[in-house]
Amino acid sequence: MNELNRLRDTLRPHLPWHGARLNFVCLFLMALFQTKTVNLMEIATVFANPVQISSNYQRLQRFFRQFKFDRAEIARFVVSLIDIPQPWTLSLDRTCWSFGQTHFNILMLAVVHEGIAFPLLWTMLDKKGNSNSGERMDLFDRFEALFPDVEVACLTADREFVGRDWLSYLLIDPEVPFRLRIRHSELISPKLGGTRRSGERMFDSLRPGEFRQLSGRRWVWGRQVYVIGSRLADSGELLILITNACPETALPDYARRWGIENLFGALKTRGFCLESTHFKDPERLSRLLALLSLAFTWAMKVGLWIHQGSPIPLKAHGRCSQSLFRTGFDFLRRTFSNLPLFSGRFHQALQLLSCT
Repeated sequence: MNELNRLRDTLRPHLPWHGARLNFVCLFLMALFQTKTVNLMEIATVFANPVQISSNYQRLQRFFRQFKFDRAEIARFVVSLIDIPQPWTLSLDRTCWSFGQTHFNILMLAVVHEGIAFPLLWTMLDKKGNSNSGERMDLFDRFEALFPDVEVACLTADREFVGRDWLSYLLIDPEVPFRLRIRHSELISPKLGGTRRSGERMFDSLRPGEFRQLSGRRWVWGRQVYVIGSRLADSGELLILITNACPETALPDYARRWGIENLFGALKTRGFCLESTHFKDPERLSRLLALLSLAFTWAMKVGLWIHQGSPIPLKAHGRCSQSLFRTGFDFLRRTFSNLPLFSGRFHQALQLLSCT
């Protein structure tokens, strides 16, 4: 198939894999956009080759069971494809679900751009519940080794990513700028050894829509940080943040964290239905996630290109009627569903994927 060869040739400069492996990746991507699911039987059904569906299914199983590749290559390709300007806003979060008695728990570090996060690195946690400080440190060490020259504007994370060791790690010279949400019950003190009060008590007078920064640095988990509290206007929920720099921008900076929730939605129910996989082995799931990272980033690149040429209409509340991801996803889905009819669209999609 000519389209398959063209897609393979476009990927080859970025993924220096064996030709047969690249062919498989191309077939997988084309089928993935058509089926909108990672279910291997569904993908095998629309594989663009003349062999039996059962043979395609076995080939898919062999790939995810046997093929090993450097995840750093995927991360570099994602970054080069989107060309995100520095400094970067990073977001750390987990996504988890269950399949029967098997529990999947993925700790991910992503970079936020245009309201959504792009996956960089992840760790498959072999347990239910939150990560520990060591697992987060290891993930961030991998990031710094892979992107040593990247300037980080800030690292954002929700209130489950807490603890003395983790905070101490971020404050090691050179410090990592952070905007971390803490629990209402966390104790805050104006000086080391001073009287400690919970964050909830310190900010209980805030009304919806109000915020306040405590004067100077305060002690939290034995470390000095700035503390900011805000009562959310829509829900009345109390939001308490700690930061080591630029407290005046902590709230809008932290708000960008939501980009990783949008990413998880695109990988799952609003896009590729990641939860429909029947993989139980963490390594196979990680390989699948690597391919989904490519597909997601390609869809976002297409969505951004379409939006630049013809802005997505706004609804009455001021938000776009369709997300950038969904716009690019639908473009690629329709293209691969009828390549002879949409050869021109396929050429445009390849140009965007080539990073030229």
